[in-house]
Amino acid sequence: SWEGWFWGAMHHWGNSMRLGAAEPYGTVEDCLKEAEMIVFWSSDPDATYGYDGTIRRAWAKELGIKMVHIDPYLNHTAALLGGKWISPKPGTDAALAQAICHVWITEELYDKEFVEQRTTGFEEWKDYILGHSDGTPKTPEWQEAETRVPAREVRALAREWGRKKTYLGAGSWGSGIGGACRSPMGVQWARMMTILGAMQGLGRPGVNFGNLQFGTPLDFNFYFPGYAEGSMSGDLQYSANAANNYQRMPHIVTMNSVRQAIPRTYLPEAIKHGKAMGYLTDVASVQGQFFPFGYPSPGHVPVEMIYKYGSAAFGTMVDSNRWVKMYQSENLKFVVNQSIWNEGETRFSDIILPACTVFERWDIGEWLNVGAGYVHHMYSMCNHRVISMQHKCIEPLGESKSDYDIFLALAERLDMGAMYSEGGNSELDWCKRVFDSSDLSKHISWRKFLKKGYFVVPPDPEPARAPTAYRWFYEGRKKDVPEPYPLPSDYVEKFGEGLQTSSGKFEFVPETLKRIDDPLRPPVNKYIPAYEDPQRDPELEEYPLQLLSPHSRYPFHVMGDDKDSSLRDIREHRVLVDGHYYLVARINRQDAKQRGIQDDDLIRLWNNRGSVVCAAQVTDRLRPGVVSASTASAEYRPVGEPGNSTDLGGCVNVLNSHRPITDKTHSIKPNTTLIQVEKWTGVDTWQRRETA
Repeated sequence: SWEGWFWGAMHHWGNSMRLGAAEPYGTVEDCLKEAEMIVFWSSDPDATYGYDGTIRRAWAKELGIKMVHIDPYLNHTAALLGGKWISPKPGTDAALAQAICHVWITEELYDKEFVEQRTTGFEEWKDYILGHSDGTPKTPEWQEAETRVPAREVRALAREWGRKKTYLGAGSWGSGIGGACRSPMGVQWARMMTILGAMQGLGRPGVNFGNLQFGTPLDFNFYFPGYAEGSMSGDLQYSANAANNYQRMPHIVTMNSVRQAIPRTYLPEAIKHGKAMGYLTDVASVQGQFFPFGYPSPGHVPVEMIYKYGSAAFGTMVDSNRWVKMYQSENLKFVVNQSIWNEGETRFSDIILPACTVFERWDIGEWLNVGAGYVHHMYSMCNHRVISMQHKCIEPLGESKSDYDIFLALAERLDMGAMYSEGGNSELDWCKRVFDSSDLSKHISWRKFLKKGYFVVPPDPEPARAPTAYRWFYEGRKKDVPEPYPLPSDYVEKFGEGLQTSSGKFEFVPETLKRIDDPLRPPVNKYIPAYEDPQRDPELEEYPLQLLSPHSRYPFHVMGDDKDSSLRDIREHRVLVDGHYYLVARINRQDAKQRGIQDDDLIRLWNNRGSVVCAAQVTDRLRPGVVSASTASAEYRPVGEPGNSTDLGGCVNVLNSHRPITDKTHSIKPNTTLIQVEKWTGVDTWQRRETA
């Protein structure tokens, strides 16, 4: 979900421990008080995040803040808020953004003082935009041939944006995660978003990143651990346990002696072919991502067993027929699947360990609290910090057990039960230890909390609220927002001064990208048509439609899309046809008419990699040539041989390529995949062809 920000945008402004995304602090108040316009670019927060943000965006509409939505799909947020909809061809957003830069430069609609004092590399960037370095001015007319967006609309948007105080909501959070950053041109797009922000004077009142999903005024000093802090795992190496949690709640340290690793996206290649290569997801620094690692590691044995704990790879991993082949490979001797539901790949295992649901076990946690590991203070998406006690409603049904009890039973068979449970702690005992180690215990007794079931953290008084994001940088002061990023060693000169870049300034032409040879990540963020295009590749002519595969509004990834789930009764998610619930695929009315397709018809989406049957939803909310089907299926139901036949479950990820955005990353690039669509006849004629 972070692809373009982590592998691209981070090189312009740092923020490595936010995976390349922006600071969120104070942006809700600043936006509502100061902004005159919000540009939602590949941004649909109402589809995937909480109701709190929906209410705040309604306030913005009441205040008369203008809304612009840039997305091939008139998404849920755009449909609710209204405003101007601009629909570029998927994969071409960077061209549109560069044309906006051209208008700003030629009509002097950018923040010259900020650019001069707080940035580097602008003259080189300007030469590229004006065509001095390559002979092609990036005008609105130039982009029209790529994006299909009329030049007059781009010019009008650029002028209004340059004259109004504007918030840029890039991605579902306003900065980071989802949308165009998960595409073949995701790196280019995310880099362009930071460049647009810098040209308008990032941090001045009313000019920042955000879509009112992040940035509420909360008490950021109240401590409660987030999930990235490792809970009671004892893992100090691969979690943020060491930052706070371990000191507050001492527990037995867990150390894994195995250093061999496999990039998750290439696990099938590692198993089937015995080799895979990736790059570190190192959030401590910007340049840490340049470190390659390979499988197998020298002197290590090959992996022959997988212990799968939750999740559904068929529905969430690209080119997922590869995973079918992996499970069938003779190189994989043994598979254990620990899962609540009989999901698509559960049956591809030798032993199934049935886990119980959240209603059958104890737990404690805070809404949207990730912790100190990444996305610091993620709970600022909520209007209030809420810590809840997850009461055990019933005993686990059948032979199922809680995950904790399953792991404890295994540890006991290895003579490590007492160590794992630290002397016999139950789930409820661990909840009490978490309670005692947090600031929660200073405000409410365990007895009262257990009875009430939740606690609302009091907000800071107004004078103590966190400052607005990047105001410190805009005004040339030391960083004063309440996050411990970047690490002290990543400041160029004095601690707290400047951004996490080689110069300490925003870099239009990043110095870190000059140090590597990666043709699809050039230092100057040039427009490179890297998406699948039948006009450029004759071998793809039989696939004229582009597939968008966003996250769903209904299941969380695929969680909740299980047999007998009430979510399956939602028309926007699945449609009941002949006793089976088919995933919905949206298709433009013009494309549907050409194929004789009507609402609720069963249609087949296919390409060389896979074939999936969905229920059609004919709509005018998609531009012609584009189909949208969410990666929301926990079900895998092939009509014939698994991996070599059409899927009726709705695993649209079988259609997406597993190739990375660039060869020196292991990023995924769905959201512009080429497909063909036809009415489903019930007869499967699809045959897999090996392709990238």
